[in-house]
Amino acid sequence: MASISPDAILGAKSVASDYLRSSNSCINGVPLRELGRTRLVFGRKITYSPVLAKLRKVKKHEYPWPEDPDLNVKGGVLSHLSSFKPLKEKPKPVTLDFEKPLIDLQRKIMDVRKMANETGLDFSDQIASLENKYEQALRELYLHLTPIQRVNIARHPNRPTFLDHVFSITEKFVELHGDRAGYDDPAIVTGLGTIDGRRYMFIGHQKGRNTKENIARNFGMPTPHGYRKALRMMYYADHHGFPIVTFIDTPGAYADLKSEELGQGEAIAHNLRTMFGLKVPIVSIVIGEGGSGGALAIGCANKLLMLENAVFYVASPEACAAILWKSAKAAPKAAEKLRITASELTRLQIADGVIPEPLGGAHADPSWTSQQIKKAVVESMDELCKMDTEELLRHRTQKFRKIGGFQEGLPVDPKRKRNMKRKEEPLQSKASTLELENEVEKLKEQILKSKDLSIETPNVDELIEKLKVEVDHEFSKAAQALGFQDRLLKLQEELSKARNSKDELKHSVVLEKVQKFKDEFSQSLSAAPNHASLSNKLSMLNELSKTMKVTEVKSKSTMLKQEVNKKFKEVLDRPDIKQKLEMLKSEIEIFGASTPNNMDDVLKKKISEVKKEVETEFANALKSLNLDLKIAKSNAVFPVEASLPLNLKGMIKELEDETQGKIEEIVNSSDLKNKIHLLKLELSKAGKNSDAELQNKIQVSIKEIKECLAEALRTSELADKHGKLTAEIEKVLESDGNSSSGSKTDINIEAERSYA
Repeated sequence: MASISPDAILGAKSVASDYLRSSNSCINGVPLRELGRTRLVFGRKITYSPVLAKLRKVKKHEYPWPEDPDLNVKGGVLSHLSSFKPLKEKPKPVTLDFEKPLIDLQRKIMDVRKMANETGLDFSDQIASLENKYEQALRELYLHLTPIQRVNIARHPNRPTFLDHVFSITEKFVELHGDRAGYDDPAIVTGLGTIDGRRYMFIGHQKGRNTKENIARNFGMPTPHGYRKALRMMYYADHHGFPIVTFIDTPGAYADLKSEELGQGEAIAHNLRTMFGLKVPIVSIVIGEGGSGGALAIGCANKLLMLENAVFYVASPEACAAILWKSAKAAPKAAEKLRITASELTRLQIADGVIPEPLGGAHADPSWTSQQIKKAVVESMDELCKMDTEELLRHRTQKFRKIGGFQEGLPVDPKRKRNMKRKEEPLQSKASTLELENEVEKLKEQILKSKDLSIETPNVDELIEKLKVEVDHEFSKAAQALGFQDRLLKLQEELSKARNSKDELKHSVVLEKVQKFKDEFSQSLSAAPNHASLSNKLSMLNELSKTMKVTEVKSKSTMLKQEVNKKFKEVLDRPDIKQKLEMLKSEIEIFGASTPNNMDDVLKKKISEVKKEVETEFANALKSLNLDLKIAKSNAVFPVEASLPLNLKGMIKELEDETQGKIEEIVNSSDLKNKIHLLKLELSKAGKNSDAELQNKIQVSIKEIKECLAEALRTSELADKHGKLTAEIEKVLESDGNSSSGSKTDINIEAERSYA
């Protein structure tokens, strides 16, 4: 059978360019225009059924730039070139947690302005004062931001996006779409634009400005198509010689199942490899948060710049905290340890510069922030464009080669267990000072209001331990900040060695060093950054400890009182004592004596004998409680000091002050001071130890210290003053008729008290 050519069947007018070659349809060499008709064969008759395609009518679009753009169009001239339009509604103000103290000042300013408008009075001075306070508070807040606070600012929903900055810094900008392999990922935006007449290729992550845009932009998390689109534009810029400016603002690449199937990791790796070989200058700017490989895929640049409150990390603080401390609540600690802020990364030479932001963050003044970005881009490009291709590639390589470092040849401890997971320290829950204050106040009220002091108040020991841990942490933090950490550790070692040694001279030398260190640390403590927090927590601990001591004393006294009353009742309930008391009572009733003056000597003697017997039995009963009973004399019942004239009272007070000052002077002398320190060491070493030898040593030390004090006071001029003052007091009392033996006893007691 003879072969028939396609031209014979379809007509000689068909040309090769009209053929559609499709392996799927198994049709080869069919002209495109002939596909408009389909042949249906029924027997011998051939019928044709036409296939019609409707053309969609679209509005004629002047692309890329209209010849006569409408200057009055809403959104400006640039709105002709992009679907990115200004929002119809202003974004709602969002207040971060650490900014809440500023809200009160804002409300006060608004209230005063409203009052001025309503009343017509002049409140300009008050408004100016409040505004100055607000500006000062804002400045203090934003000049001392913590890493986690900068993370929150970088994630602020009102923070300007990539396109916001691009439209502010470029004269013209044309967005380019598609990766030519899938679809156009809206999470990455690319386009050509001009700054001061110089063309650049702009590539950046684009977040949404509201919920609808965030969903459309996938919250700034690109898929593989987005990275391939960026790669296509990099090749395009490299071919035409356009410098590349990338803007990084993403929590990371989109990590879903579909993205992994489409080769997310391969797309990022391809971008990394390609960017190191591009022959045009590349500048990357982190405008928000730069997360992991999703940020690095467009961040391998000659210069990496960061906005002041931007962050750049391999893992978010929440993810890091969940991995290391098993709790996302440790994100502030993780953010501090990761060193992800602009200043830290610049110090580590990962970032090459910090672009300033206005107080309050970039969202406080987006236009000013954009101009700072423009200035940084122009300066960096001016520097990089002076380099030739080889120097540019070497500069980019060296930037990443110098990051990090290690040193070979360092000795390794053979006993150290390597390749083992470090023991995880429990995360200390740092309660806020306000919470601790409230807890302490509630506990104090509960302790003081408790009627039964013998019952232990719950959570007291737990709260005291908690406060001790907080105070220790604050002291360590202050010592580290002031540079005392190494000295403290060295001194602790010397002190432990001195305690184990029997050399008293060594003890005294170490004690002098300890005292000197305490004095220096106490003087420098006010300069510590956490001095206020330390003082507050220390005062809370002292107050709670004092309250507990008072409670313990009251509880012990109450229990002792109950025991004494119980013993006294046991003595009175004894049959022989009870019989004697009943007989004595009946004799008093028979005699009819209502007062001691109406009793005869025989009855008084019997009462005295019974009283003495009861006191003796009661004293014997109290010995079982380790108590001694002392009978107070009733002939000195009036206060001696109350009967003295004012000048003598002043002299007594003056003598007391001089005596106290002399005692302090004696105690601060080197010899006695060393003895007291040694006594403290022995007491701390003894604790609850019942070693007889150690207890005897402590008693001897106490006796020596008392003797030194007494000897120093006897040899001083205070002894003469004391004797003269005692004589004056006796003269005054004798002139008033109060010179009985009991009164003299009281005088001596008062004088000895003031002397000691």
